[in-house]
Amino acid sequence: MSPDIKIEIRCSNCGQPYPQQGAPYRCPKCTAHFDAPYLPAFDVDALESGLPGIWRYRRSFMLPEQASVVSLGEGNTPLIWRQAFGRQVGFKLEFLNPTGSYKDRGTAVLMSFLLARGVQRAVEDSSGNAGASFAAYAAAAGLQGSVYAPDYASGPKLAQIAAYGAEVRLVKGTRSQTTQAALKAIKHEVAYASHAFMPFGLAGYATLAYELFQQIGQAPGTLALPVGQGGLLLGIGRGFEALQRSGLIERLPRIIGVQALACAPLWALDRYGPDGLSMVSEGQTLAEGVRVRHPVRGDAVLQMVRRSGGLLTAVDEPDIPPAHQALAHLGLFVEPTSAIVWRALEQAGELLVDPVVVVLTGSGLKAV
Repeated sequence: MSPDIKIEIRCSNCGQPYPQQGAPYRCPKCTAHFDAPYLPAFDVDALESGLPGIWRYRRSFMLPEQASVVSLGEGNTPLIWRQAFGRQVGFKLEFLNPTGSYKDRGTAVLMSFLLARGVQRAVEDSSGNAGASFAAYAAAAGLQGSVYAPDYASGPKLAQIAAYGAEVRLVKGTRSQTTQAALKAIKHEVAYASHAFMPFGLAGYATLAYELFQQIGQAPGTLALPVGQGGLLLGIGRGFEALQRSGLIERLPRIIGVQALACAPLWALDRYGPDGLSMVSEGQTLAEGVRVRHPVRGDAVLQMVRRSGGLLTAVDEPDIPPAHQALAHLGLFVEPTSAIVWRALEQAGELLVDPVVVVLTGSGLKAV
């Protein structure tokens, strides 16, 4: 990266900087989404060890100076090693975050930003995990929150959202229709705290890269994870790029993004080009957390996978229950969305570069 590139959040289309007031989810000028393609280079001396969890990396979050630390103890998740497919595989247990999913890393940063901008009411749409995380952190921050969720979302996730005190609005139809319902609700001074559109959570996801580097002492050779919107993959990839710019690692891990074949737009685009999108439907899948037909940052996600020398793969429905059971027999009880990575490891075979790490994104208790 050229040293004269300024690291800041700008419109992904027209380049307008993120406004100094308010909390818009898209550019007021051209309506494109905001993004920050680069994170600050990783600086060991800048770590704030006195802060909890991910907040020791606070200086990489691009938050206002006065932004509050909003934390429920997210981050510092275990990395354990198990024998699988003839090799040692590391499992990053993101389902041990406070609300049971990796989403807490991004939500903590986003909620801090919203507080700094004076937001009092916010809306999110989610098939479950993002909504539960949003509801929990809104409660912790004192914000009034509403979550729009598809009516097929898992019962435990909906119960979790309601338990935190957020208003739950169920939408009949697809995940895309749920997003449209949420967008109609933000006309009256209500912020759209979307984990897909708002860019602030990506820096929270990048902390996974920093933790893995510190836990292993190097970058993984291969990193496999589920992909819906792709924000987790993008955030982690940018975290490793920040480590690379600092000279702490030589190369990025080979990133394997895994989708459910029932709804696999990024895999189809990567494999078949633009014509592949005509084959994509928003079909029913046990892996409801990756049932996203129109990923907001799809192009950036594809570019990250290619820069890493990785690949996108898709797992068919009959392969998900055996994968879920195989992980459980290793003592790892995850939701089906997390389990799709198991089959992808088997498919990748010789493409895997050691050390191999898998991100287990959500708790199995959410899908019982």
